[in-house]
Amino acid sequence: MDADTFREKVLAFTVAELLAGHGIILDELRRREVVRSSNSPLSDYAELLFCNAFGWQRENNSAAGHDATDGQGVRYQVKGRRLTRHNKSRQMSAIRNLDSRPFDYLAGVLMDENFLVVRAALVPFSVVRARATDVAHTNSARFLLRDDVWGDAGVRDVTDDLRRAALAI
Repeated sequence: MDADTFREKVLAFTVAELLAGHGIILDELRRREVVRSSNSPLSDYAELLFCNAFGWQRENNSAAGHDATDGQGVRYQVKGRRLTRHNKSRQMSAIRNLDSRPFDYLAGVLMDENFLVVRAALVPFSVVRARATDVAHTNSARFLLRDDVWGDAGVRDVTDDLRRAALAI
């Protein structure tokens, strides 16, 4: 099939179908050892879902330490993780400059292989700081969005909010 025919077919797909297809393509590229990661385009999609679900304003790429703000100026660092049969790790991407308190809440989402929301939470900075471990060689902090995080004080389960936002796209 030539590129123009493929493009015509793809343009008829829903967002959910495009993301599922992307997951399938990533898995095949991984099997062929073309790529080693399964995460992209996860972070942009996670930001879109949180902003759509809560009416936040997305920051431009130069905003250090946070990805979005709400109407009251609360800052959110958005992190997503795609759980696959190859990698079930719940480690969020590196958090930089954690000691400068660059955000008020971590907005974290776990997605399945087809980019469907498995679980999502708003995690206060204090919980992130208490659970994060410093990683000297990357000058960052590591945070894992494990199931027990949802039991910490101030953590808000927003799974249903993100699922509704995904369906509305």
